[in-house]
Amino acid sequence: MDEQNVNNGDYFVVKAKEQGVQVIGLTRGRDTRFHHTEKLDKGEVLIAQFTDHTSAVKVRGKAIVMTKHGVIDTEE
Repeated sequence: MDEQNVNNGDYFVVKAKEQGVQVIGLTRGRDTRFHHTEKLDKGEVLIAQFTDHTSAVKVRGKAIVMTKHGVIDTEE
């Protein structure tokens, strides 16, 4: 996929604070669906990007999520 096809292109970072944190990608379009899941162990970091295919992300578990808009701790 080239950069012209990336809808938003914003990056985000998820750092797991416990074993088994799930990061779930959700699709764009009429019906929002799960399309990808990653499981992180404590201390692991995932760097990801919103694209034409991914419009949202759901994080399950204790983690820190970093975006250009700020830092979110899922425990707060």
